[in-house]
Amino acid sequence: MNDYFAHKTAILDEGCRIGEGTRIWHFTHIMSEAVIGKNCVLGQNVMVANRVTIGDNVKIQNNVSVYEGVICEDDVFLGPSMVFTNVINPRAFIERKHEFRPTLVKKGATIGANATIVCGHTIGRYALIGAGAVVTHDVPDYALITGNPGRQAGWVSEYGCRLVFNEEGIAVCPESGQRYQLSENQVIRIE
Repeated sequence: MNDYFAHKTAILDEGCRIGEGTRIWHFTHIMSEAVIGKNCVLGQNVMVANRVTIGDNVKIQNNVSVYEGVICEDDVFLGPSMVFTNVINPRAFIERKHEFRPTLVKKGATIGANATIVCGHTIGRYALIGAGAVVTHDVPDYALITGNPGRQAGWVSEYGCRLVFNEEGIAVCPESGQRYQLSENQVIRIE
């Protein structure tokens, strides 16, 4: 008996590993060398390719393809129809599987609906990529990225609230009360 749920229309290739409490919905395909953590939710029409690692508590919304070379750490949110790439200059008539570039989405990051993440970059811890943004560079921890091409529009807390820093570089999340320090264009959470 499985310790996860998979809808009867889901395709789970032999050899894939799926963590306890994970729920996999309609028409989703998990390839044989994929690793899915515990307590994840994979929406309708999701594809997880070979050699992809998905951490614990990850939510992947409908119509997302997670291609080879992508690693999502724990607590990541992938919004509806967001896109990962894995080759910089794809051509239908040229085989470039040896040129896949890795993409790392760090703990707690959110990627909004219809955003595109160009391969070879790291999305920092608790960063928030706005809906429709196109990420073409590494994203710092806690950064808010919007637009095409994606540009930093500010900073967010672990709760996803915009942070406003005072003269001393301190901000307080209005939802959680957590405190953050901005120094040399980097944000850290302070206790």
